[in-house]
Amino acid sequence: MDIEQLMPHVEALIFASERPLTQIEMTEVLGQALETVIESDRIATCLDAIREKYDAEYYPFQLREIGGGYQFLTKKQFHKTVLQLNGDKHIKKLSTAAMETLSIIAYKQPITKSEIEYIRGVSADYSIQKLLEKELIVIAGRNENMVGKPLIYTTSKNFMDYMGINSPSQLPQLKDITDVQIVMPTSAEEAIPEDAAGLTVTEEGELRQAS
Repeated sequence: MDIEQLMPHVEALIFASERPLTQIEMTEVLGQALETVIESDRIATCLDAIREKYDAEYYPFQLREIGGGYQFLTKKQFHKTVLQLNGDKHIKKLSTAAMETLSIIAYKQPITKSEIEYIRGVSADYSIQKLLEKELIVIAGRNENMVGKPLIYTTSKNFMDYMGINSPSQLPQLKDITDVQIVMPTSAEEAIPEDAAGLTVTEEGELRQAS
């Protein structure tokens, strides 16, 4: 089967799927449906052709690679139009506090609750709970190097799907959108001034002359 014949099948799969489809999934499904061996590089060629096809201005949607797979998404200039149809039911409304917490997690992940609270200056318990309920963040384990081995948080696959990205590295750079710099807490040992040579930090956080 040549590329021109295979391409509509790839389009149909992506169009019918409610979630991003990976290249491996397309290869397996089309191989079964067409009862023939489909090489992955042919799928890749089809994806490139489909992306180029729908990048044309007269199409209101485009092929995007998000969440590790491929999906058709409405182009940005048509978001307001589509919103009139769907209303607010598909929008996850967040409070200002939750948005601030989510932003910190997105740009500083993996991160602990105490680090989030250090940056925000207030408790983050409620915001973290709401973000977990909305499946925008996940618990990714524990920080084994910190006292008490606190939980660490990262953004979820749902967050990346919602943002239309594959990884946090594709988020806008902070320097491009704000002059505010997110500062992480400094450990007591790192905070010793240069002119305090010979001093050590006790478990209580006090400075004492090294013996």
